Amino acid sequence: MSHLPPDEHHPRTRLLFALTAERLSAYYEHGVWISDVQTVQLASVWQTSTRIALTVKEKRSIAELSAAFAHELAATVSREAGLFISHELMQALDPSYQSAIAIDVLNECDAKLREAGLLGTAQAE
Repeated sequence: MSHLPPDEHHPRTRLLFALTAERLSAYYEHGVWISDVQTVQLASVWQTSTRIALTVKEKRSIAELSAAFAHELAATVSREAGLFISHELMQALDPSYQSAIAIDVLNECDAKLREAGLLGTAQAE
């Protein structure tokens, strides 16, 4: 878990993407949703391997947003499509992997963070 999606996106966008990917992967592979507490712990792991500086409150907010987004995605697609999307997102955690689906999800993550007032203005933190 040392990679985030490509650097052209805001670090918080990439973090939301990664947490959403992890949630979907757990759901489609094991049939369970990981908790917000587990997701905050994942955010802390990501934070130590990147330049992202977040408060506990910000990590919680992004974790909650990832839950809402992952549930939204799972509720709007078939199981087969969800498995494919989950796989694509996990693959896209490798910066060398290119995926149109991942780019769409990254853009949606950016929009969700902006709507929630969690994006900020700097490209790197």
